[in-house]
Amino acid sequence: MEIPIVLRGASLALLILLTLLPPSRVYSTEYRPLWREEHNRQAVRQRYDRWAEQYGRNYGSEEEKELRFQIYHMNLLFIEQVNSQNFSYKLTDNKFADMMNAEFRLRLLGYRPLLHNQTSFRFGGPMLVPKQVDWRKNGAVTPVKDQGQCGSCWAFSSVAAVEGVNQIKTGELVSLSEQELVDCDVNTGNQGCNGGYMEKAFQFIKRNGITTNGKYPYRGANGRCDEDKLRGRRVKISGYEKVPHNDEERLQATVAHQPVSVAIDAGGSEFQFYSHGIFNGRCGTDLNHGVTVVGYGEEDGKTYWLVKNSWGTEWGESGYVRIHRGSVDGRGTCGIAMEASYPVKD
Repeated sequence: MEIPIVLRGASLALLILLTLLPPSRVYSTEYRPLWREEHNRQAVRQRYDRWAEQYGRNYGSEEEKELRFQIYHMNLLFIEQVNSQNFSYKLTDNKFADMMNAEFRLRLLGYRPLLHNQTSFRFGGPMLVPKQVDWRKNGAVTPVKDQGQCGSCWAFSSVAAVEGVNQIKTGELVSLSEQELVDCDVNTGNQGCNGGYMEKAFQFIKRNGITTNGKYPYRGANGRCDEDKLRGRRVKISGYEKVPHNDEERLQATVAHQPVSVAIDAGGSEFQFYSHGIFNGRCGTDLNHGVTVVGYGEEDGKTYWLVKNSWGTEWGESGYVRIHRGSVDGRGTCGIAMEASYPVKD
């Protein structure tokens, strides 16, 4: 499938300016100028051509094609520099490799921080939790989905959590409709592809229920709510609760019972190009992306959260990322324990 990318006016001019800067001005790390050697540049060009064919890139002009090659080249240098270090994770030139980081953030990140008073929390008592949990193995996780270039991560995060608790309570795994939330959940503050909140999505589903993905398939764009597709709703919830802020232990206790919606800071270049391993790279606590924690575990003495993303199976570990678990201040790596919530189905 061809993926058109169109830039006009100021956006194109900005990208051209960025590509003219030396890599040390675009990224915070320094690079050896191997790309200036002609044979290396030719090798990168060949690699880029294969990459563009793999991901079906179709640019609007030769000018933009060359611009995207320059961006890809700088990103590749960054990826190789990070991979040369002894980190617990690796990066790759994935489908975002022709995007500047600022463009990636604009197109993919759609979570809006929403600070509420603490709700009730049912998993706060003393309890023993399993050493590892993977809700995929229990049949409570649908296949990885792809939000496309639409800031609807909030819908995917909340839907995945509802799919999980519904399977746990009923024994039936049903793929639910993110597009219904994008189109119909418009009176709560959620804004479709322009961003939203998982908690408000839970409120919408509590009031209205939610239909299946088969009846209301995903289009990756804002649209009018199609009432005809809402007949015969499949799934309802009783409400939602929040995990206490900045408490990884209580987040772990909750994930031991069901998948949990969380917000993270996914705006860094290392997260953009994540390939595999336990991610503890550079990220802050500027919460901008909604994902779903579907488990946790340990590998070679390193503990992690198992997180389902919504960028398709070609990103990360077949659509998943393992994020380091066990921060000093409790907020979690990339702020994963700052804003966590989960649907309740009594």
